Amino acid sequence: MKLAILSNGPGNYSTKRLVEEAQKRGHKVEVIKYKNCYLALDDKHPDVYYKGEKLKGFDAILPRISNNMTRYGCAVVRQFEMQGVYTSAPSVAITRARDKLRAAQILAKYDVDTPKTLVSRNTSDIDDLIEQIGLPVIIKLATGTHGNGVILADTRKAAKSALQAFYLYNEDGTNILLQEFIKESAGTDIRAFVVGNRVVASMKRASLDDDFRSNLHQGGQGTPIKLTEEEKKVALKAAKAMGLHICGVDLMRSARGPLVLEVNASPGFGIEKVTGRDVASKIIEYIERNASRRIGKDKVGA
Repeated sequence: MKLAILSNGPGNYSTKRLVEEAQKRGHKVEVIKYKNCYLALDDKHPDVYYKGEKLKGFDAILPRISNNMTRYGCAVVRQFEMQGVYTSAPSVAITRARDKLRAAQILAKYDVDTPKTLVSRNTSDIDDLIEQIGLPVIIKLATGTHGNGVILADTRKAAKSALQAFYLYNEDGTNILLQEFIKESAGTDIRAFVVGNRVVASMKRASLDDDFRSNLHQGGQGTPIKLTEEEKKVALKAAKAMGLHICGVDLMRSARGPLVLEVNASPGFGIEKVTGRDVASKIIEYIERNASRRIGKDKVGA
């Protein structure tokens, strides 16, 4: 199999691991810095160029699109999709997952339990929003990542000040969400790494201080954890709802059961170091199976 990994570069730990496992299994791998690609927008020849050369002959692509390059990265993925190349993460699914408002709507549509969430663009609704969601309240930008763009407001005054500041300085028009604070899981959450129809690794993340955010990027600490059957089902249900076959599902344990916080379309591989699980090989195996089915179908229809 000839595989292209769309990444920021070969130095990234997750990219290194994927290259290592793919080569170990005898595949030809090329790491493509997707931000340096350019696209030929021709209906007959939807080509992708990189370093002056046309990219061709790939059986599959594995997108590792960063949050700040979502639009262009997904455009590159779509170009490969137009060529009929198998992708482990469809461009539309990546786009959905990156927009927290859209993701929340999709999860609600498919009856995936999440913390209560409100969104509004009108500052005159602040009192009503706080009344509905309660205090303390989590306020976040719809496009935030790694725990950035997230505030916990303990009082009505603090919530009003934070919302007004977000609305005032939010020049790009990003949606702002208010989310219920789950007291029993404050400062902790669970990352379930989904590949296909299985959770292949899971860890608990906890902040090391009074920070309510547990992201490893914010200094949180990860420890291996065994999920309940209900938690596994919820994680798989969330991944399916978002249309992602390889993803990280962030869960929170609450008094009313597991709640989904987010579905990450390009999860980091720190979970391998924490759990000792070989996630990269599971991903390559999954792509092997599904890319070969696509190739088989193409030959039958040829």
